[in-house]
Amino acid sequence: MEYVPVLILMAAGLVIGGAILLLSHFAGPKIANRFKDVPFECGVPRFGGAHQRVSVRFYLVAILFLLFDVEAVFFFPWAVVYREYLSINAFILAEMAVFVGVLLLGYFYILKKGALEWD
Repeated sequence: MEYVPVLILMAAGLVIGGAILLLSHFAGPKIANRFKDVPFECGVPRFGGAHQRVSVRFYLVAILFLLFDVEAVFFFPWAVVYREYLSINAFILAEMAVFVGVLLLGYFYILKKGALEWD
């Protein structure tokens, strides 16, 4: 019974989204030409083939960005509950210092290995 409002909200979202899609399909302009059928990326005309070689460094930097970005998300819950636990503030602060220390260790390691250099 406690999930009924969530289900109602989901159903309303689906109905409204479906209605907007149907309305735009039937009421929208249907002018087709060759230029509109050409694939396009970010407003830049397509050049080269679809199977171009991409440097492995690109993927390495992307994965490292995701890794450090996800780890940074752990700061938010810590900041939210920090004031609630006044009796053990020193422990919580030390715990976060260890976490940041491990993060910095990993960051300096990838800097020393040259993983973030783009040559």
